[in-house]
Amino acid sequence: MLAISYAYIKLTGAKGLGECAEVSILNANYMADKLKDDYKISFRGDQSRVAHEFIIDLNEIKKKTGITEEDVAKRLMDYGFHAPTMSWPLVGGLMIEPTESEDKTEIDRYIDALKSIRQEIREIEEGKADKTNNMLKNAPHTLRRLMSDSWNFPYTRQQAAYPASWILHRGKVFPSVARIDSTFGDRNLICACPDVSDYTQSYEETITHKA
Repeated sequence: MLAISYAYIKLTGAKGLGECAEVSILNANYMADKLKDDYKISFRGDQSRVAHEFIIDLNEIKKKTGITEEDVAKRLMDYGFHAPTMSWPLVGGLMIEPTESEDKTEIDRYIDALKSIRQEIREIEEGKADKTNNMLKNAPHTLRRLMSDSWNFPYTRQQAAYPASWILHRGKVFPSVARIDSTFGDRNLICACPDVSDYTQSYEETITHKA
């Protein structure tokens, strides 16, 4: 880890590090400004600016609709994006850090995805979508679920898997696992590894074969 950081610093140089910091701050403020009408942005400075990252506060939305930060994070996967940091440093928030490495096209896609998700939340607020059986609560939608002969959801497969037109051109990696019980996983040891005896048997067979 230290070698990677050291190489980055040496290759970028003093001038380059300064430019990286400037672009990171610019990207974060650009995103925060574009999303301010759709989401509450917390922890702004005296001039209503953020640093190299910004936090979307979903607590008010959670009270009104039951939609949580986890629901939004999982739904982002349907748009082809990895979820940002959840509930840190703000419980009920999403911390987004675009860094200096993303170009404007990709940043605009992320903004578009979050705006589209906000519209999906509005449909729940307005009673147009069910509070428990909706695209956010059921996200992410796996390829196996989408290809199934049975589809018992109040929205289309296209709305679930291709909610934005640009996904068809950009492409995405489909999640292999749908929603899991994170709390259960945190409280219970779950191991998918083979039993220890299987390793012992394999070792004994190897020794016997060599002999």
